[in-house]
Amino acid sequence: MPLGEIVHEYPMLIPIVGRFGIRLGVGEKSIGEVADQYGVDADFLVMVLNTYLNESYFPEQKLRSFHVSQIVDYLTKTNAYYLRFQLPNIEKHLNAFVATSSPSSRSSLDMLNGLFQAFKRELTGSIARDTEVDFPAFLALSQSCADGGCEEPQCVSSFPESEEQTELLLADMQNILIRFLSGEYNENLCYAVIFALNSMERDIRQHNRIRRRILYPIVGAMRQNAER
Repeated sequence: MPLGEIVHEYPMLIPIVGRFGIRLGVGEKSIGEVADQYGVDADFLVMVLNTYLNESYFPEQKLRSFHVSQIVDYLTKTNAYYLRFQLPNIEKHLNAFVATSSPSSRSSLDMLNGLFQAFKRELTGSIARDTEVDFPAFLALSQSCADGGCEEPQCVSSFPESEEQTELLLADMQNILIRFLSGEYNENLCYAVIFALNSMERDIRQHNRIRRRILYPIVGAMRQNAER
């Protein structure tokens, strides 16, 4: 199936495709042809795209057949996208929305801003832990097992509570805007904030499913082998 046709129908996949290094301008090439052009595993690309399109689609056994390095590489690029694009985009729209809202909305806006700052801390802290601790340890363990050693690294192999906290904070921010906002405000900016928050919530939810149900169980199994 042409990749361009799929992305045209589901534009929310554009940043997902970009995380594989695939740039727009794919013409009429099929997914397989584009994957070959960019040196991407076509099966892994299809699995991830389907996971984002349909939450009921999640082939755990198939996804667990991919190498740890593939999953870590994809999650690393996802983290980079959050830091470079999605987080600044939310902050830009939120700051503009707050600046143009009436003083009568102050209590709701102060609560909203507080939740955003908490979300930002949780997200950046989680990404820092991935970059500096967990992902290097996971890759080292995977390499060790491939070499026949399976030496256990000092790393986390259970899903961190902070990951779920980011999803809850995003939902809380949308709830404030939809249910408790009062006073005069710019509706277009309000919608932009809600859409940006909702987009990131959906993205992080799928991101965390891959971590929770694929990456961490694989790492946990490797650690069990190392302990034997």
